[in-house]
Amino acid sequence: MKLKKQVTVCGAAIFCVAVFSLYLMLDRVQHDPARHENSGNFPRSQISVLQNRIEQLEQLLEENHEIISHIKDSVLELTANVEGPPALLPYHMANGSWVVPPEPRPSFFSVSPQDCQFALGGRGQKPDLQMLMVSEELPFDNVEGGVWRQGFDISYSPHDWDAEDLQVFVVPHSHNDPGWIKTFDKYYTEQTQHILNSMVSKLQEDSRWRFLWAEVSFFAKWWDNINAQKRAVVRRLVGNGQLEIVTGGWVMPDEANSHYFALIDQLIEGHQWLERNLGVTPRSGWAVDPFGHSSTVPYLLRRANLTSMLIQRVHYAIKKHFAATHNLEFMWRQTWDSDSSTDIFCHMMPFYSYDIPHTCGPDPKICCQFDFKRLPGGRINCPWKVPPRAITEANVAERAALLLDQYRKKSRLFRSNVLLVPLGDDFRYDKPQEWDAQFFSYQRLFDFLNSQPDLHVQAQFGTLSDYFDALYKRTGVEPGARPPGFPVLSGDFFSYADRDDHYWTGYYTSRPFYKSLDRVLEAHLRGAEILYSLAVAHARRSGLASRYPLSDFALLTEARRTLGLFQHHDAITGTAKEAVVMDYGVRLLRSLVSLKQVIINAAHYLVLGDKGTYRFEPGAPFLQVDDTRSSYDALPERTVIQLDASPRFVVLFNPLEQERLSVVSLLVSSPHVRVLSEDGQPLAVQISAHWSSATNMVPDVYQVSVPLRLPALGLSVLQLLQGLDTHRTLPSSVRVYLHGQRLSVSRHEAFPIRVINSGTGDFTLSNSYMQVWFSGLTGLLKSIQRVDEDQEQRIDVRLLIYGTRASKDKSGAYLFLPDDQAKPYVPKKPPLLRVTEGPFFSEVVAYYEHVHQVVRLYNLPGVEGLSVDMSFLVDIRDYVNKELALRIHTDIDSQGIFFTDLNGFQVQRRRYLKKLPLQANFYPMPVMAYIQDAQQRLTLHTAQALGVSSLSDGQLEVILDRRLMQDDNRGLGQGLKDNKRTWNHFRLLLERRTMGSEVQDGRSTSYPSLLSHLTSMYLNTQVFTLPVAKTPSPGPSLRAFHPLASSLPCDFHLLNLRMLQAEEDNLPSADTALILHRKGFDCGLEAKNLGFNCTTSQGKVALGSLFHGLDVVFLQPTSLTLLYLLASPSNSTDLYLEPMEIATFRLRLG
Repeated sequence: MKLKKQVTVCGAAIFCVAVFSLYLMLDRVQHDPARHENSGNFPRSQISVLQNRIEQLEQLLEENHEIISHIKDSVLELTANVEGPPALLPYHMANGSWVVPPEPRPSFFSVSPQDCQFALGGRGQKPDLQMLMVSEELPFDNVEGGVWRQGFDISYSPHDWDAEDLQVFVVPHSHNDPGWIKTFDKYYTEQTQHILNSMVSKLQEDSRWRFLWAEVSFFAKWWDNINAQKRAVVRRLVGNGQLEIVTGGWVMPDEANSHYFALIDQLIEGHQWLERNLGVTPRSGWAVDPFGHSSTVPYLLRRANLTSMLIQRVHYAIKKHFAATHNLEFMWRQTWDSDSSTDIFCHMMPFYSYDIPHTCGPDPKICCQFDFKRLPGGRINCPWKVPPRAITEANVAERAALLLDQYRKKSRLFRSNVLLVPLGDDFRYDKPQEWDAQFFSYQRLFDFLNSQPDLHVQAQFGTLSDYFDALYKRTGVEPGARPPGFPVLSGDFFSYADRDDHYWTGYYTSRPFYKSLDRVLEAHLRGAEILYSLAVAHARRSGLASRYPLSDFALLTEARRTLGLFQHHDAITGTAKEAVVMDYGVRLLRSLVSLKQVIINAAHYLVLGDKGTYRFEPGAPFLQVDDTRSSYDALPERTVIQLDASPRFVVLFNPLEQERLSVVSLLVSSPHVRVLSEDGQPLAVQISAHWSSATNMVPDVYQVSVPLRLPALGLSVLQLLQGLDTHRTLPSSVRVYLHGQRLSVSRHEAFPIRVINSGTGDFTLSNSYMQVWFSGLTGLLKSIQRVDEDQEQRIDVRLLIYGTRASKDKSGAYLFLPDDQAKPYVPKKPPLLRVTEGPFFSEVVAYYEHVHQVVRLYNLPGVEGLSVDMSFLVDIRDYVNKELALRIHTDIDSQGIFFTDLNGFQVQRRRYLKKLPLQANFYPMPVMAYIQDAQQRLTLHTAQALGVSSLSDGQLEVILDRRLMQDDNRGLGQGLKDNKRTWNHFRLLLERRTMGSEVQDGRSTSYPSLLSHLTSMYLNTQVFTLPVAKTPSPGPSLRAFHPLASSLPCDFHLLNLRMLQAEEDNLPSADTALILHRKGFDCGLEAKNLGFNCTTSQGKVALGSLFHGLDVVFLQPTSLTLLYLLASPSNSTDLYLEPMEIATFRLRLG
């Protein structure tokens, strides 16, 4: 009733203003001084002036009449059903633009001042090493260093160890890529199973021998194929410390392109498998092959309760600098950390590679002689032309002295007298002969060294944790604590170069089709996890679990493992052979189809009004999927809903933990469509043609777009009917610019279409927040003007082409080696443009030969309307050694600074370094990049990982796709020639910075605004539209599902609600893993009139009252991967998280 009064008063007020403005205008006409002077005799000029005034008045009257009649309709509409959906009835202004009236309910943006303090920083001590400053100060001069070509000569005195022996741990390992040159299964069959089988038999021969293993994906497959007796031996080897599982993830993930959801998920999958099958909890991280290292990974490992870690692929100049300053071992701390709670001890390997020639010491020619797989007569040899020699009684003293010299030199680079010497390479130890050659040879060397007290060395086989434990013991600290004098470091290790100017920045974009598919699968997995967990909890509470397909848990498990496998550093990176990429693609699609099934089954149960009528019928699913893919490398095709006289229902799933107001678009078989809410209220919709090309409509397929307010994590129901509602079914108007090309354009009586044959005038699209200018010639964005500002902001979008070098070294899957600056993309003919305008969205589509651009502006209040939606359909299959880039030019005075995210988890400040080549200034962009000055921030949000840079002030540049005809000599043996037609999807957000925010500009930390976080979430978490299959009338009654009693605070993200496995394989337990992330955000960006609801709560969440219709039966804080309990379970269900923290809870709902 209160709302009725508010609406009526508001309507009356606007009516009064309109009448008063008319009165003033009439008054001005009546008091015209010319009228008095001429005493009623009107000259012609005065009459014409008066006629003009009357015409203006008539126009004003007409506009006011439109507004007032619309207000009257809105009031009637609202008073008819105050509780119903938003009655957004748009109307046309006289100038042709559409106006969507404001919603009757006010939006509120309530952020407590305490929550703004975090981004201002200033807490805690500065680290000793900040990577951005290190990069700014280093010369990157690549001076020849002698036998250690990228380093320097190392000297020592034999007496350096008189006071304390050198303790050497030689760590045998085998690096097994879950797909690269061969597929995962082929590697397993031909190599990995033999490595693991040999390991079991060989480690039993001598209790002093050790072995390291990292990839749980391979280990789990092997485990499924061995008998109980062998499993018992493995458990014993792990128990007595001979075999160590390091990191314990499903794979050794890429750290550049992977999203933190997937990084965490593959870590949980690996850790849960290890706990269930081996009873083991990993202690140390081992990442020898990812191409550069992100600071997100040490945070995740620390939160999983690992205490130490190792990295290898770091720029050779940084390795040299850290070696010279004894900083190769450090405490790695997060940039926001004020109390060292994120610290993890990290060891950086000093030399070129993790293979044996580059791990015993600085001279690979000597170290290679101690790789006993390369003994003469074998299949591989030493490139330095000096082969290994078998160790005998006669030569052991001389050989041991040669090796000890390398150990001592390497040891001089570190602060302690404990030395780590990895002993392995890719797919090593696959034959018993190699085990014998390496282990017996080294044991003879160790026995000799250890028998000579005057050498002051103790050498032995060890695991990674043996090394770290010895180091902590020697330095007198608890495991994981900071040893005295060791530095603290913050920042990351991108971008990576292994030699010369060979920067590994190409793989940030390589094979973008699969990078995009990865994120689609991730969004489906998260949605399926949450919906499945909620459906199972509700079914159990109602006593209907026996009817529910609990077996869908097996599909979830397979999808988790598929997504995990694809995080491997040769999968999501786009750096595997074509046949392997195809294998990954088939797996991704199979899991995507399975997850759609899980979502459909859960949504079916949850949306039924009467749960007792639920029947699981796999042969006749109740809901249809929203889209289908004909093959692993095809783009999705959306489902068309066939309309007839009986209503068709559609279930909508919003996987966000926030309520959202979004435009939902569906394909239907008729332009005459009425859309009703769940309870039969008619809704305003925009109807558009569906186009197959610039000028051709798809016959009998139409797009209906409806703005809907969707509940957090909830399900809504729509009804679609064939029929006409001229008030609410509002057609889009279309203009097609042919630029002189003689083409016929499809027409339809439902849509006004104007064909413009020539003309290049710029044009605009607008909504209630902004006006967006486009070039009439190119169709590309030119500028944006906010409605509350006089000045427009230049945002000039251009397409560019990079070539590759003419020299021997060329760009490939890994490397980006451009020939020069990018050149403009010059199309053979001007693009065809199609401009669609309507009440809820307008868009510009530009058709170029290699790219179709779609820029869409939503005419809605809130998140959807505040940014510009941009998509590019890229097809460069006819390119030879070219890369297509998108560059945005602005007037923002960015001063060489730009910001990129790491894994969608945190933002890292970057600086364009002129001393480095162009390719060195590219960085990974999994979800966003931005530039800013004191007044503005421009953020490019992305739905897929790509490479990004800012090569000049005010610019952002993204590589969209790359086609390269040759290998870049990093072992792949192929170029990149299997390009696909690929959609790249972005959001462009321009924000105003408020006074005072520039004081933070010197800090290494930076945070998105809450609006920016939500924009990213909207882009990456699309609404699922699930049509109800045609059912005989009357169908079952459907009811919206609101799982949350309230939205979460808007700085909280529900990362996952992940059902845990029961004792029996493939069935769910009673518990789920609730994973929450509290985001860090910057309040220094304007937050007025945002049009969406947002409150923060100083990190507190009352979980007990969060779930509608379910009780929190049990809540246990745990480590990230649930292996450790962090506190005893308590009756309290109130949670608290610090900003930026991710927390996992074992949760039971009932």
